[in-house]
Amino acid sequence: MNWQIPGTVLEIPMEEVQYIPEQFQSMFLPGGMVLSQVAGVTGLEPHTIQNWVKRGFLPPPINKRYTLEQLCRIMSIHMLRGILPMERICALLGYVNGRLDDEGDDIIDDSQLYFLFVRLAAQASSLGGPETWESVLESSLAQYAEPVPGAKDRVKKALRIMLTAWGAAKLRQQAENLLQQLEI
Repeated sequence: MNWQIPGTVLEIPMEEVQYIPEQFQSMFLPGGMVLSQVAGVTGLEPHTIQNWVKRGFLPPPINKRYTLEQLCRIMSIHMLRGILPMERICALLGYVNGRLDDEGDDIIDDSQLYFLFVRLAAQASSLGGPETWESVLESSLAQYAEPVPGAKDRVKKALRIMLTAWGAAKLRQQAENLLQQLEI
């Protein structure tokens, strides 16, 4: 069974989910991605990505090349915007990483946050609802070293919100598909 990687147009076999970080890291071996490549992975229009940079949702590319961290921020925003308004997404990401256009104040790297989320989202169907996620969230953050006191709790809260929003978006899509089947 194939699984669509959140925030992208890419599908992979479910049994390969654990290799997603390495697959994405290999895309950056040549020194970053240009805008057309980022647009191709995410399915976003290039002007949307440029607008997000202009609005300060992520730092600008260096020499017209996006980093893995920037791509992961773009994929996170794209995934969440199906259910949350943009100002709430920015508030959530700012809760974890301060100023969105400055990576110097981040308590967790955007790629680390995104890949933690992807692993949790892949397990979500077997996890049940939000009330059962606590132990899985805790174990997924076991290796996370807090740069400041309370950082782990902030990351855990952000991941819980991201999972809930992603699950809500999936349920919304299922409802829309069911409505289409009614032919009303």
